[in-house]
Amino acid sequence: MVTNQKLDAALEALHGDMLDTLRRWIQVPSVRGEAAEGAPFGMDVRRMLDTAMEDLCRLGMNPRNVDGYCCDAEIGNGEETIAVLAHLDVVPEGDGWQDEPYGAVVRDGRLIGRGTADDKGPAVAALFAMKALMDAGVPLKRRVRLILGCDEECGMEDLTYYEKVVGLPDMGFSPDANFPMINTEKGITAMKLDAPVNDPRLISIESGTRSNVVPGLAVALVEGDVREAAAEAFECDNEACEIETSLEDGNTCIRITGIPAHGSMPDKGVNAAKLLLAVLYRLGIGGETVRVLYETTGTENDGSGLGIAGQDDVSGKLTLNLGLLSVRDGQLSVTYDCRYPVMFSGETVRGMVAQTLRDYGFVMAPGRDSKPHYVPEKSQLVGRMMAVYNDIMGTQAKPFAIGGGTYARHLKEGVAFGMIFPGEPELEHQANESIDIENFYKASRIYAYSIAALCE
Repeated sequence: MVTNQKLDAALEALHGDMLDTLRRWIQVPSVRGEAAEGAPFGMDVRRMLDTAMEDLCRLGMNPRNVDGYCCDAEIGNGEETIAVLAHLDVVPEGDGWQDEPYGAVVRDGRLIGRGTADDKGPAVAALFAMKALMDAGVPLKRRVRLILGCDEECGMEDLTYYEKVVGLPDMGFSPDANFPMINTEKGITAMKLDAPVNDPRLISIESGTRSNVVPGLAVALVEGDVREAAAEAFECDNEACEIETSLEDGNTCIRITGIPAHGSMPDKGVNAAKLLLAVLYRLGIGGETVRVLYETTGTENDGSGLGIAGQDDVSGKLTLNLGLLSVRDGQLSVTYDCRYPVMFSGETVRGMVAQTLRDYGFVMAPGRDSKPHYVPEKSQLVGRMMAVYNDIMGTQAKPFAIGGGTYARHLKEGVAFGMIFPGEPELEHQANESIDIENFYKASRIYAYSIAALCE
């Protein structure tokens, strides 16, 4: 590999500032909240956007605020533009943290905090790659536009707005997944269904923070004292999962702890809502509605109980996450997050689920469908970026498919590129999310050399 000594020196000189910047960003709890003037995704997200724009200005770039939905900044020259798409919003912190989720603690070579891996760490790595290219005076024959969005975790309304108001480049990458590269993203559809619960003994259920997160906690309130029976009905092979029961005004509160994970990888977690459904089913509480939901959702994460299991050679198996579950005032609501293969149809998947559950009183609400995304390996984008990665890493890796959905699917020719390296723990959406600091610096170097290669 031909290295650029000035670029490497510029990157190394920025390491301290990179880490300090990321720690400041982590300390802003940018979870989507109630919309306000100039803050379509809430004041905390707007505060994060303002923080990012301040740093862009400090680093010699000229950011543009796109009505609180996104900001962007460009370097380089030329008629063509390469997009670098990252996001500033995060999922709720959830339970089970050993450290303050927004404390940005550094320990044993790792930075701990919500957003370190998804996606503030990668965003900062890409930002400082661009800064290093500027400092080293590397000529860029294409413009490079960094776009920092504010609603990736809740539907990507930010990029929809940006595309309408500003317009997106045709080509680019999103540092919001794994190395070596994701050139294929499954389709995504969230399916919300409601049904009556004709069993007054089931007073309430609350579980889940977002449909794209495996619930780590599920709580039910059941009529009467069933503490001993509930404890006996609980089954889980993972020692980290547990049940707690208590008596509240003569009724039983059942609290089950699972293991949260990203909704696109449900096998990496243990779904607390499913564990709760199993307990209620064994107790005979919740009537036909709970029985059907338990039997169709099952213990698998492939949708087989709902008749939608399948796979293709391009993107692999369908996955299904029960992300949200509630019972209030005799009405049950469940939301599934489904990641379906490239060769499948989201409309067909939704139709099959609705048909399977319709006879049991479940009604599916209208929902959005994000189509699958695929960029061939022979494209210039994939070829040049993979060459840089393999040169730096000394590998012969190939791009692969994921169930996650990134900003890359908004581009005609977009891929997800890092920053989690092979073999690293994937802690996105989980408690104790963290990154390896040296790999954070390494990812920034890969981004800098990749941008240079795309802009030759």
